[in-house]
Amino acid sequence: MNQSSAWETAAAEQAFGRALRARRRAILARRILRRCAECARLPIRDERWAARAATVREIPLAEIRGTLEPNQARHFDGGFRPDNAVRRRWESVWLAEQRGVALPPISVAEVCGGYAIRDGHHRVSVAQTRGAATIRARIA
Repeated sequence: MNQSSAWETAAAEQAFGRALRARRRAILARRILRRCAECARLPIRDERWAARAATVREIPLAEIRGTLEPNQARHFDGGFRPDNAVRRRWESVWLAEQRGVALPPISVAEVCGGYAIRDGHHRVSVAQTRGAATIRARIA
């Protein structure tokens, strides 16, 4: 491994650590403020509510409000902060973005005045951690 990729890997690990700590702080704040645990979870949306026209465009990350994949919902909270189980995949997406790799658009469905993710949970989490306002999405 050359020195450049070692630095990039270290940066990805640090970024994941920040995202994971942010999730833990959110959990602690929710407990201290006695807010419901269910409200903090990533909402799982029903496929029946999704619109069916497929287009690709930039969408605001703030309008992504849930997932259509129940298996992914346990790995990300409502703010798309990751848990430790997805560290490797999350860091690989971070590194790909850092190196300028053109990542495919995420796949979303329009639901409840926003979007629910079909595919791209890690890309959304990385984009939010990097401070992006929008992400390229295939809307179906």
